[in-house]
Amino acid sequence: MFTHAIARKPGPNFARGITTAVNEAPPNYEILVNQHQEYISTLKSIGIDVTLLEALPDHPDAYFVEDTAVVAAEVAVITNPGAEARKGEEKTIAPVLSQYRKTERIQPPGTVDGGDVLQVDKHFFIGVSERTNPEGAGQLSRIFGEYGYTCTIVTVGEGLHFKSSVNYIGKNTLLITEDFSGNAHFEGYDTLIVNNAESYAANTLFVNDHLLVPRGYPDTRKKLETLGFNIIELDTSEVRKMDGGLTCMSIRF
Repeated sequence: MFTHAIARKPGPNFARGITTAVNEAPPNYEILVNQHQEYISTLKSIGIDVTLLEALPDHPDAYFVEDTAVVAAEVAVITNPGAEARKGEEKTIAPVLSQYRKTERIQPPGTVDGGDVLQVDKHFFIGVSERTNPEGAGQLSRIFGEYGYTCTIVTVGEGLHFKSSVNYIGKNTLLITEDFSGNAHFEGYDTLIVNNAESYAANTLFVNDHLLVPRGYPDTRKKLETLGFNIIELDTSEVRKMDGGLTCMSIRF
């Protein structure tokens, strides 16, 4: 069970952040603020004490805090973000996490984004992507190995982050996109496949026996309902316009 989370307010310049999305309408700050507040309220409603940090004007992507650290029970690893524009965000997270965990750091030339790292019990899947390079993945694997964890390094290929396509949803089950179906790294797990039309819904957050899912993906919701979890739908329209999802907006521990 998670008891704490760190999140950050989105800044008014959030639309200047990095995105590959092609949007019919420009991102709307007022709508994003309301969606972010609903997200924070939801975490609190399921028993999580949320530390909400102020926006970072020089870093419009900084409300995607998950990319700045990876937290296990024994240690918090401060990352070295893979995008040049995001370097420096991690420096503001380290003092906060040091109140709760011993901290280690990913050292250059290694890069790691937390969105590429998925924990399943005592095992970590680490995606090598545009943001997490092999050197960073290797450093992270070695750090966690010192604390008794095992790690699997997975090539992400297309897609921003590993957790854009693969997430653990409890009951030995992974929610994955069609691109990852049949991947040998996931042998031993049950898999629930998100169809291509709803691939964004793979970024579903399992926290304290609840599934937080993006609103508007009925086929995926129907599949998830078969697992018997409490499902909470949240609107992520503006977050999606900036290549973000539900896992991105908090660090949970």
